Amino acid sequence: MTAKLNRRSFIGLSAAATTLAGFAPGFSTARVQAAESQFKTKLKKAMIIDKPTEADFRKLKDAGFDGVEAYPQPQADAEKCRAAAEKLGMRVHSVMRGWAEFNSRDSAKADASYKVTEDAIRAAQAYGADAVLLVPCRIGGMRMPRPWEFQIEFDEKTGHLTRVVYGDNTPYRDYIEAHNHATDTSREAVNRLIPLAEKCGVVIALENVWNNLWVRPAVFRHFVASFKSPWVKAYFDIGNHVKYERPEEWILCLGGLLAKCHVKDFKLNQSDPKGEGEFVNIRDGSVRWPVVRAALEAVGYNGWMTIEGGNLSLEEHSRRLDAIISGT
Repeated sequence: MTAKLNRRSFIGLSAAATTLAGFAPGFSTARVQAAESQFKTKLKKAMIIDKPTEADFRKLKDAGFDGVEAYPQPQADAEKCRAAAEKLGMRVHSVMRGWAEFNSRDSAKADASYKVTEDAIRAAQAYGADAVLLVPCRIGGMRMPRPWEFQIEFDEKTGHLTRVVYGDNTPYRDYIEAHNHATDTSREAVNRLIPLAEKCGVVIALENVWNNLWVRPAVFRHFVASFKSPWVKAYFDIGNHVKYERPEEWILCLGGLLAKCHVKDFKLNQSDPKGEGEFVNIRDGSVRWPVVRAALEAVGYNGWMTIEGGNLSLEEHSRRLDAIISGT
């Protein structure tokens, strides 16, 4: 599917989805089912559970979920967890490796971080999961543009940033240097991990989660695509990127590189001098969920929608995720 077709399809679908969004305040099961029938893509529902037990799987199944994203465990424990899930027709679909330190100037820290990531990939295999979420590194502590100020240009060959704002970039020289170092060291580490990922049948799903890296869709896509491997894709958190660009634009840009999605909402505070806001329960923030659903359809995403965070009951999480999946 070409980018032009993606966007053309998206425009039509988003118009329909926006109309259907009128059902949202009091959506019924019948309306959700009617709305969902417009989509060809199929989405599965999950929650993040640290070390899920059979009791956890049973509660999730009763609430209407299909599986979980879990944290790494020793092989025997992960295999036991897999058996408990499969007994109920559920699945551990992904493993949360989380933050790594591939860009650390301390080689011992970088090596230790690499070893933890190897263990996470092996744990994913034992769980029967097909992906591991990896945040390669983070940067900070230097002057950076505010979210709305970024106007990035980068070298198509290396992925190195050459500009982050219009005009004088001297104030951001340290940021640009740290960003480019992080890109190089992350690429080196992930390339070393690819053979293990292939052996285990586990995709390395890269996420940039408030780590001040790859903050525009085209930059992140370039980084993920640079590996030229089916074993490296993107894990997109819908709520994490709102302050930089609308989530639907990230989805359309990532397209076929999209491996997994976290479902989270973020409420922008336009009066905040930092241009940020706060995380809120899904459907309570600034994410235009019907438009996001249309974007997922436009890029042909058939996969997992995993709720991260929130303080709702399992039943309410499930109900709201049903509405998102239906496009209402």
